[in-house]
Amino acid sequence: MNIRHRLVAAGQGLLVGVLFHAGGVVLLVLSIVSLSLISVFGVGILLFPLVVVAVRALANERRRLAKQWTGVEIPVPYRPRPPMEPIGVVGGWQRFRWMVTDPATWRDALWLLAAPVTLVLGILPAALVAYGLEGIFLMPVLLPFVDGYHYGPGWLIRYPLEGLFAIPQGVLILVLGLAVAPALLRAHSLFSRALLGPTRQAELDRRVQALTRSRAETVDAQAAELRRIERDLHDGAQARLVALGMSLGMAEDLVVRDPAAAQKLLAEARDASDVALSELRDLVRGIHPPVLAERGLDGAVRALALSLPIPVEVDIDLARRPQAPVESAGYFAIAEALTNVVKHSHATRAWVLVRHDGTGLGMTVSDDGVGGANPGRGTGLRGIERRLAAFDGTVAVSSPHGGPTVVTMELPCELSSPKTSPSSGTG
Repeated sequence: MNIRHRLVAAGQGLLVGVLFHAGGVVLLVLSIVSLSLISVFGVGILLFPLVVVAVRALANERRRLAKQWTGVEIPVPYRPRPPMEPIGVVGGWQRFRWMVTDPATWRDALWLLAAPVTLVLGILPAALVAYGLEGIFLMPVLLPFVDGYHYGPGWLIRYPLEGLFAIPQGVLILVLGLAVAPALLRAHSLFSRALLGPTRQAELDRRVQALTRSRAETVDAQAAELRRIERDLHDGAQARLVALGMSLGMAEDLVVRDPAAAQKLLAEARDASDVALSELRDLVRGIHPPVLAERGLDGAVRALALSLPIPVEVDIDLARRPQAPVESAGYFAIAEALTNVVKHSHATRAWVLVRHDGTGLGMTVSDDGVGGANPGRGTGLRGIERRLAAFDGTVAVSSPHGGPTVVTMELPCELSSPKTSPSSGTG
């Protein structure tokens, strides 16, 4: 890390230390005052939630800066807002109870109490840098105008010749401040995460809630998929097979007295069987494509790319195959993302990148379209989220207006089966 970056880190630490110390002290005082006013006609019951909102806003800003400046991510541990009355005494009491029973509220209070620690961690690098610069530049200039000057370990410097010894001390202190600035800035973020992040129990509870929700969504999605398969079979292949049986029965009746008509019915039956077989193949392909089972994710995605109306560049490098359920989920997630590209993006090209980083399958689908993709608008991205959530996977979408759109999907998994080489490629 160069000197400029270290100076920036020292400045960021100073800003964080002063800003959050000052804000923390003010909000801590307001929290104590609002709680003490509970006994005064219940005024504190109405004021305390307002103070907590301000505290959480300050804590969220600390989370944002920790991630932006040091890469330390601090999860938000607050419990979701329960149903409550929007206004009135009942609503005020419900808001107060919601916040006062949330353990994260009291961890935020502990963070406010630790404001002196955050102040020291924040300002120490900047103080060292400033003190070092003082010894190098300011002290030799001021010495002739003052009666003695304390610097370094604390001895009194009275003569300019003695002042020259402050310069190497200043250099050492400056170097020390620059050296520790990034580490102390990160230590500040880690200290904040220890207080502002969820406890292990809270994290487990959150994971259980997320898994429960994803499993319920997965069950709903599977039920909808089964209904779709049943409907397709009933309206498609089943109807054609019934018609096929009737045609064969009529041909059997006509084969002796009207061979020509029987031959025509048999030809129609053959065409109907071909259509029914094609529909069954399409249905099976929608459940689990044979090419996926035969050639793995690489071959299946390349075959899919060749069938699309726009060029798709596929770059997949997997040493081995994932487990079959994960491989299927990954394939259909990529297929859904490419379907969105074709339907909504007005793109002229698309790209698929798949890698395994040792802990999970990383899949990226991007295009040069108009952008503006939003998971909340029913563009298929929500379906991808539900599909991957069943495997604890995640989806991130970057789609500014004007493009490009980049859909990044992660699936935690291990690779197991030997790699199967694809038989087709696309560019």
